[in-house]
Amino acid sequence: MRATRFEFKYRFWIFGLIFFAGFFLYSVDHANAGEAILHSLAPSIDPNSAAGNNWMRLIFGIASLLIAGASLYRTWATAYLRTEVVHDVRQHSERVVADGPYRYTRNPLYFANIFLALGVGLMASRLGLAFMVVGMVFFGYRLILREEATLVVSQGESYARYLAAVPRLLPSLRPRLQPSGAPPRWGQAFLGESMFWMFTLGSVLFAITLNMKMAAPLFALSYLVYFASIALVKRRAMRRA
Repeated sequence: MRATRFEFKYRFWIFGLIFFAGFFLYSVDHANAGEAILHSLAPSIDPNSAAGNNWMRLIFGIASLLIAGASLYRTWATAYLRTEVVHDVRQHSERVVADGPYRYTRNPLYFANIFLALGVGLMASRLGLAFMVVGMVFFGYRLILREEATLVVSQGESYARYLAAVPRLLPSLRPRLQPSGAPPRWGQAFLGESMFWMFTLGSVLFAITLNMKMAAPLFALSYLVYFASIALVKRRAMRRA
């Protein structure tokens, strides 16, 4: 059930493939997920009418909020775990982070990815939305099992206590651990998660214009921003080392 070493190493591309495949499913299911929601809420409203456009802006505005929330939660997690660890192709098991969102859930990054899939999926087809969410949960869970197996071996009893105290994926309403006092590093976190903030901007533009041709360049640019920001963060880390 747990992910292979290959899957962990290339997880960025597999996550991207999940999103690509979700949008590709438009070729099978031609109905947009947002329009399907509007039809279920108000079947008498034509999505192409003025009232329908306002409803669609509201639905895609909610999608933007989901993406923004996911970006913020990922940034919070990265502020404690560090970008060079979050986006490294190698698995790190030399320490356990138990501050910030890691006091509520052991895997805040994978939890945030589910909301990211929900937000992005609303711009895909109905089948695409379902595929993105299910694919993100399934693959994320496989990655979690791999990481946990490695940390149990490397960290022993201390990690076992962390496993017992903090939920695996769904965050608790209250922190399960006392803060250790480790300071967050917000600058490198926002830089490392800039790709997802570009996703947020693209989704906001789409919610306003309802025109994917205007939003698509921002989504495409986000990948270039990702590679540039990761390279910059890693260069800074090497200089500090």
